[in-house]
Amino acid sequence: MARVFIGVDPHKLSATIEVVDSQERVLATGRFDTNKAGYAQMRKQVARWPDRVWAVEGSGGAGRPLAQRLLADGENVVDVPPKLSARVRLFDTGHNRKTDAHDAHAVAAVAVRTKNLRVLGYNEELEALRMLSERRAELISHRVQVVNRLQRLLSELLPGQAKPNLTAPQAKVILSSRRPRDLANKTRKRMALEQVEDLVVVDARIKAINKELKAMVLATGSHLMDLPGIGPIGAARILADVGDVTRFADRNRFASWTGTAPLDASSGEQVRHRLSRAGNRKINHMLHMAATSQIRLDTEGRAYYRRKRAAGKTHLEAMRCLKRRISDAVYRQLLSDADPAAASAPGEELQASPGGHCGATQESSAVDLPPHIDTSDQPLPDPQPRRYGATTSRRKNETQDVLLRTG
Repeated sequence: MARVFIGVDPHKLSATIEVVDSQERVLATGRFDTNKAGYAQMRKQVARWPDRVWAVEGSGGAGRPLAQRLLADGENVVDVPPKLSARVRLFDTGHNRKTDAHDAHAVAAVAVRTKNLRVLGYNEELEALRMLSERRAELISHRVQVVNRLQRLLSELLPGQAKPNLTAPQAKVILSSRRPRDLANKTRKRMALEQVEDLVVVDARIKAINKELKAMVLATGSHLMDLPGIGPIGAARILADVGDVTRFADRNRFASWTGTAPLDASSGEQVRHRLSRAGNRKINHMLHMAATSQIRLDTEGRAYYRRKRAAGKTHLEAMRCLKRRISDAVYRQLLSDADPAAASAPGEELQASPGGHCGATQESSAVDLPPHIDTSDQPLPDPQPRRYGATTSRRKNETQDVLLRTG
C-alpha cells in the first residue's frame, strides 16, 4: 500500500486530521479529542494505512504533546512550520477561511510537497532536559519578581539605602536592624520578611535544578561543557533544543538557526548585511553569555575579540564575530559527540575554533567581492584542498608545448 500523509492541526483539547495520498487526494478526515479515548480512536481510524507519516504543525509549541505521544508509540512524525502551512493556505483555491479542517489540509499538502521536513525523534533524556531547562527559566523569572518586590519594600523602610544584587541573607540582616513603630512600617517589614522567605525557597529550587541539570548533561556523554563559557545550564539548553544535530547540513545552517549568521540586505549597487533577529533566541542568548564569559576570562575568544576591535570593529560587531565562532565550535562539538569518527575527518581541523580561527585574519570575514563590506559575521568558505602536484604537472606540460611550438 502506498504511503499516506496525515496532516494534523493540534489544539489543547482537540486535534483535526486529514489523510491524503502522494497525489493529495483526500482519503479521510476527522476531529478527535486529545484525551485517551479520542487519541485511541484517532489511531484506530488511520490503522488501515500501515505506511503513514504524521505531519504535526508546530511540534515545538501547541503540537508538542501530541507529537511526543505519537513518537512514544513508534509513529513516524515530521514537523511542519506554521509559516509553510500559512503559505499553502494563502495560495489555495477557495474562500481562504482559516478553519481547523483547512489548516489540517494545508499541513498535509506541505508534507506531500516538501521533502526536507524535520523528522522528529523521541529521546527521554532530552525531553527531561528541556522540561528542567524551562522550569529553571520560570524560577529565574519568578526570582526577579520577588527581588523587585523586596527592593521596593526596603526602599520604603530605608529610603536612600538601596542594595544592588540583593540576596536573602543580606535582606535578613537589613530587616533585623529595622524596628518600626507605626502600623504602616510594621506591615511593610512583615511583607518584606515574607518575600525573603519566598526568595530562600526559590534559590533552593534553582540550586537543586542546577545540580540535576549538570548530572544529566554529564550522563549524556556530551563535552559541550569543555568549551569556554558554556556551563551545565547552557549545555542543557543546547542539547534539548538541538536534538539531532545531523538535521543541520553544515555549520552555516546551524548558525542561521542560532541567529548568528547575518541577513542579506543588499539593494542595487549597495551591498550590505544586517543583524539577524531570527533563529532560536534562547540558544542565541546562551551563545551571547558564552561570548561574554570568554571576553572576561583569559581565553582565545578574548584574544580574537581584541583583534577584531583593533581592526576597527565596534563592540557589538566584534561580539557578533565571536558568537559566530562559538556557534561553529558548538556545532563541531555536537557532531563529535554524535559521531567521533566524523570529527576526525580530513580537513576538519582547518575550521574554526571557539575563540581563534585557523587561518583567520583581522580583516572582515565577508566573502563577497567588494572588499569594503563591513559584515562582521559572514561565514567563511570551507577551505579547499590544494593540489600542488596537479598544478605543477599542468604548468610543466604547458611549458613543454610552448617549447615544441617555438622549436
